[in-house]
Amino acid sequence: MNKLPESIRKQMGQRKFRENSVGMSGSRVLESEDLVLKIQTRSRETDNEYQICRWLGAQSLPAPEILAYEAVNGTAYCLMTKIKGKMLCDEEYMTDPERLLTLVCQGLNMLWNVDIAACPCDNTLDARLGDARYAVEHNLVDLDNVEEDTFGPQGFSGPEELLRWLETNRPEEEIVFSHGDLSLPNVFADGDRISGFIDLGKTGKADRWQDLAICYRSLRDNFAGRYNGGHPYPGYRPEMLFERLGIRPDAEKLKYYLLLDELF
Repeated sequence: MNKLPESIRKQMGQRKFRENSVGMSGSRVLESEDLVLKIQTRSRETDNEYQICRWLGAQSLPAPEILAYEAVNGTAYCLMTKIKGKMLCDEEYMTDPERLLTLVCQGLNMLWNVDIAACPCDNTLDARLGDARYAVEHNLVDLDNVEEDTFGPQGFSGPEELLRWLETNRPEEEIVFSHGDLSLPNVFADGDRISGFIDLGKTGKADRWQDLAICYRSLRDNFAGRYNGGHPYPGYRPEMLFERLGIRPDAEKLKYYLLLDELF
């Protein structure tokens, strides 16, 4: 803790922090009763999270308040308030698919109702494909954390070919305020209401199918037991998300945004 920037240590005070390993953000996350400290390599996403959380302070969307943000020698330190409630992947919600789907749809509609006129962060395809190209050209794609059939005999030869496909097959965008990484661990609920959103590095203006694709995959994989030792939960069908939202599934857009996510 002594190596932390002074502005961060001052705000932390004498609180006791513990490590939180839930999620796949690649950050080191420390928590106290009321605060969260994220330590990660500085990037466009770390700066984006800082900007978007400050902007959301004037909006109605529940998100962490940034208490201190410092970037030192390529490392970003972000101290923020802790969202109350439980992650949507908590057992309380996973054992009740109908209740969970109600909360997921509530969260999506909360995001999509935010006025993007003055939104400071652009995560439309122009920006995302630029970030993807940087990741590919600098060998930053984590090939150990991709779907089995993305690369290889049944998929793409490598990240370069996937990037070319994404650049060539860009879909028409339906721009909304998008979380950008709307997986179940990134949404919190307190009882039957959404209490907040976390991990906002990809948040900003983007196609609504960015959220739908990541949320669809997260629901599918969590209900299949991918993240809890292989224990599946009954009562869920992949189509339920779209039925609840009253949206016709778009298989091509789901495929596109899930493949785009493989490069991050």
